[in-house]
Amino acid sequence: MASNSETLVTVFGGSGFLGRNAIRALAKREYRIRVAVRRPELAGHLQPLGRVGQIHAVQANLRYPASVEAAMRGAQVAINLVGILAEGGAQSFDAVQARGAETIAKAAAAVGGQMVHVSAIGADENSPSGYGRSKAAGEKAVLAALPAATILRPSLMFGPDDQFTNRFAALARILPALPLIGGGATRMQPAYVGDVATAVAEVVDGNAKPGAIYELGGPEVLTMREIMEVILKITERRRMLISLPFGLAKFKAQFLQFAPGALKLTPDQVEMLRTDNVVSDEAKAAGLTLEGLGIAPDSMAAIAPQYLWRFRAAGQFQRKSA
Repeated sequence: MASNSETLVTVFGGSGFLGRNAIRALAKREYRIRVAVRRPELAGHLQPLGRVGQIHAVQANLRYPASVEAAMRGAQVAINLVGILAEGGAQSFDAVQARGAETIAKAAAAVGGQMVHVSAIGADENSPSGYGRSKAAGEKAVLAALPAATILRPSLMFGPDDQFTNRFAALARILPALPLIGGGATRMQPAYVGDVATAVAEVVDGNAKPGAIYELGGPEVLTMREIMEVILKITERRRMLISLPFGLAKFKAQFLQFAPGALKLTPDQVEMLRTDNVVSDEAKAAGLTLEGLGIAPDSMAAIAPQYLWRFRAAGQFQRKSA
């Protein structure tokens, strides 16, 4: 039986939040990993995740097919983790999440490789957001170029260094109240990034259905209001939760899209919150979920306290009430 060390996996976008966790999961399974990123000189933090020489970064940009083809030479598997939450310059939703995904799929097909494409539960060609429409276009292009590709659609992911729970915990530290866009009624099924990373590795191991679309969500379905309440409880902060109608939120986002850090909010992100982000009944019935891959998902309440403690008034030294 061939060892995984004989398999070269090219991970596009491996230096990001999910990328770091996916590379750790692949390294533990002894795969050789080529990380394809725009700035390989900034990807040195990935090498300690594996053995000496196991992880190597190369330059690639999805807008330049030749660089993608070079990154796939000699590889047996392509993993696409590239995604953006806001557009900027040449990095548009269409260029990165639609045409970019297609470029990777064509490069993988040209070398007879396998492909794992990470999309999002919000992928929908009729989505009110450009993000959701581009994700749907990317899925369609990937399956057209490589019908055996496996697509993973995670819900909102949480974990250390995420842009989700950490963002709202940071806002709770500086604001007297937190906004609930659309009243906070939008339902989410937050997935722990470690579970999604394990799902990526399971697909590479050959434990998923070729050509299938998996929807990855955590064990709980929560409204945005309930998620805010969990974050406030963990960080031990009391903040008002104020309902913000979609129309007003979109108007404010016209200005907040230029704000720094946790304050940034784009009109497209407001549109994304109009739709629930949960695993469908069809995916559950077909076993196309984390559980279907043999993964018991962790909840936000179980994982988030391990890293959100730093947002408490006295950090890890915060006194507990009797």
